[in-house]
Amino acid sequence: MSTIVKIKGIKHTESHNFFLMAGPCVVESRENVMRIAETVLSITEKLKIPYIFKASYRKANRSRIDSFAGIGDEKALKILGEVKEQFGLPVVTDIHSAPEAVIAAEYVDVLQIPAFLCRQTDLLIAAAQTGKFVNIKKGQFVSPDSMKFAAQKLVDSGNSNVILTDRGTMFGYHDLIVDFRAIPTMQAFGFPVVVDVTHSLQQPNQTTGVTGGRPDMIETIARAAIATGADGLFMETHFNPAEALSDGANMLDIKHLKSLLERLVKIRQVVRNF
Repeated sequence: MSTIVKIKGIKHTESHNFFLMAGPCVVESRENVMRIAETVLSITEKLKIPYIFKASYRKANRSRIDSFAGIGDEKALKILGEVKEQFGLPVVTDIHSAPEAVIAAEYVDVLQIPAFLCRQTDLLIAAAQTGKFVNIKKGQFVSPDSMKFAAQKLVDSGNSNVILTDRGTMFGYHDLIVDFRAIPTMQAFGFPVVVDVTHSLQQPNQTTGVTGGRPDMIETIARAAIATGADGLFMETHFNPAEALSDGANMLDIKHLKSLLERLVKIRQVVRNF
């Protein structure tokens, strides 16, 4: 986790806890974003968990044309910038094309490459050239070993500030599984490895065009990730997942976050002393 200390604004790296990327799936409103950021920050401060606020400023990979995609790029990015300013938090958001890299980099500290785009060379190079940290999500169709090539594209572009995230592997048409062998495999490349707990519990490709999920399994995946030695966790959370405008079916209800993180910190302590 040593490279994580370079992220501007990140705290508690001396605690040796896992780091956390968490927030709503997408910027729905300023009020929603600020409330979630404040709540998660209050929990991570008490537990001394390094925290990076997460929200997509736009969702480009929707199943249906009428799915919510965002409130407007500039408006959403300014809200993310406000999170940085008001709470002193580093922020991560998705980008989907090379021109977006420069635009988003003005507001956030970590650029995230969506799983479906992890092999897009132009996108990876553009993200690397901003000098920001880049979190590459492993495609559902990509082996852990193959992620070394995605990471190498960043390094060859002059940026070694790389994070790799596993968000599950396709298991048939409507389910995902997490292969925890991916954690040590990708850590061997020399970069921090994150497990995306909530997206790995999605049930995509439903006949309704609305992705399902298994939020009842969030703690199971999170516990296993920490026990296996993951450097960080990624999870989406909301005050009312049933009313979330994107990915509500696999989100963690924020009322459960504190107790979950308390248990995970204890597991982390055991793992470190094992």
